[in-house]
Amino acid sequence: MKTQVGIVGAGPSGLLLAQMLHLAGIDSVILESRPRSYIENRQRAGVLEHGVVRTLADCGVGARLAREGMVHEGIDIRFGETRHRLDVKALSGGQCVTVYPQHEIVKDLVAARLQTDRPLWFEARVTSLLDLETSRPRIRFEQDGETRELACDFVAGCDGFHGISRPAIPGGRIDSYGRDYPFAWLGILAEAAPASHEVIYAHHKRGFALQSMRSPTVSRLYLQCPVDDDVEQWSDDRIWSELHARFATHDGFRLNEGRIVQKSLTPMRSFVAAPMRHGRLMLAGDAAHIVPPTGAKGLNSAVGDVRVMAAALEAYYRHGDGDLLERYSEIALRRVWKTQRFAASLCTLLHRFHDEPRFHMRMQLAELEQIVEDPRAAELFARNYTGLPFDV
Repeated sequence: MKTQVGIVGAGPSGLLLAQMLHLAGIDSVILESRPRSYIENRQRAGVLEHGVVRTLADCGVGARLAREGMVHEGIDIRFGETRHRLDVKALSGGQCVTVYPQHEIVKDLVAARLQTDRPLWFEARVTSLLDLETSRPRIRFEQDGETRELACDFVAGCDGFHGISRPAIPGGRIDSYGRDYPFAWLGILAEAAPASHEVIYAHHKRGFALQSMRSPTVSRLYLQCPVDDDVEQWSDDRIWSELHARFATHDGFRLNEGRIVQKSLTPMRSFVAAPMRHGRLMLAGDAAHIVPPTGAKGLNSAVGDVRVMAAALEAYYRHGDGDLLERYSEIALRRVWKTQRFAASLCTLLHRFHDEPRFHMRMQLAELEQIVEDPRAAELFARNYTGLPFDV
């Protein structure tokens, strides 16, 4: 089997890349190891930057997002049991964020792909990437008990942090940068209307807490907890008690409680692999970088990669210009590192580091006060939160 671009992974980055290539007249095949039902129901964050919403609309997959997405013009930052609202739309020159669950984006992209009648193969487990430094790399995979090969011009590694693409780059050809944080997030989905129509970030001496939402009737809430905690240690009563304590304000704010339908524990990590290209293999999204979820930048950062990759492949096939392909990693990493800086700084700003002295908390409070009091600091925060410009 042959194609122009072989895409490993049918997450948001792989599916969006395939859609952008289709619109440019470039052939591709997507190989996904999981069943369709799995990728369409896997719960992930869903806060989309302004530019990501526009990208999805431009690619013809934004109609349902426009109808059902919840546009947020501000955020609520809490510290010292006091609410502080940042009008991110005004501060960023008109940019907003939109809450729309990631698995719904995947559903929209899968539907768009199926309409093209181009290959999207589920339960196709990639076992090796071959001849990456030649003009005809190959993807070997297993499907329906058979071993097959796909020959292509380029391979797009969109298969996540634990995928096969990044390890396919020989040792010594790629560097890794990272940090594991000494805490995790206990996340819940609750059948309760969000108590605020905007996201709440709460800094508290007991630890960080976050209120987001999946719909007008379903809340997504997070608690900072020890990294070695067990979800089974957290009863529903304990979770609600801790959430109420961390979100409490002097004006009597109360969360809405409801039946908890899902609990999960998420370790916190910052990670970047560079370069993001080796021969005819290009990495995108979690295959190349991970951000702590504090700033909801994972999916948004992946879209930045895909935009550069798609533009580079279009320039190559349409005009015979390989310059953008040569510079793919350089261009993508510029935005990746800026996004990493914001996500890591927000993580450090809002979480309690229990092994550090009280001095650190006082420094956090001083910075939070500057963000809500200094228009210049607030503007910088808002522009990073709503999304940095795309380089391509």
